[in-house]
Amino acid sequence: MTDPATALTVTVIADLAFRKFLETAAGEAAKKFTETALSKMDELRQKIVGRLKGIPAAQTAIANLESKTGTTADVETIADYLKIVMREDPQFGDELKVMAQEIKAGKLQDNSKMEQNNYDSSTGYQTKIDGGQGFVGGTHYHGTPPPPH
Repeated sequence: MTDPATALTVTVIADLAFRKFLETAAGEAAKKFTETALSKMDELRQKIVGRLKGIPAAQTAIANLESKTGTTADVETIADYLKIVMREDPQFGDELKVMAQEIKAGKLQDNSKMEQNNYDSSTGYQTKIDGGQGFVGGTHYHGTPPPPH
């Protein structure tokens, strides 16, 4: 049985390595990561590609991603094979984990605020997506709303 934390880590590593191929608009990754982190992503991807050479399913997934026709299913395929390689070669696995941490450290912070003032009885919803999780903000009153300011 696989450790869920390890599976998540390997999937995150694979996602970071191939992120720029999954972004829908050109340059989206550049808006989210520093130049150093983007360079590390390329290095991470090259290490993974080199290590998974000769595994047909992994090669197909890599080719799909690099031709920008790939999906998250291709990243998951890569992660499945990468998990095996990392288990067989823990030193290689540790090296990839360190690189992934360096990339994550280079992620640009989104310091934008979700603030909205509604001056009538309407409800305004805001959605912010971060790493695949959606955050919905809104104020709901049951009964009488507070008096206006």
